[in-house]
Amino acid sequence: MYTELPTMQDLFVQLGLDSSEQQINSFIEKHRGLNDSRHIEDAPFWNDSQAEFLRGALLEDAEWAEVIDQLNVQLHQH
Repeated sequence: MYTELPTMQDLFVQLGLDSSEQQINSFIEKHRGLNDSRHIEDAPFWNDSQAEFLRGALLEDAEWAEVIDQLNVQLHQH
């Protein structure tokens, strides 16, 4: 059975954030430069439910994990 993996826009919707391409890019620019030792789910800009979703999805290696990893890489770039 073929199912599409979530996109970055899907992730932003799931997190309750504006999912327009412009707003995603703005979010990444605003929060880029996370300390290399900080895990994405522990970043200070998430609320509790967002952090819990990210943590759970990564622990379960859920379908969201790949797109979360993509966001993680972008947020850790300097």
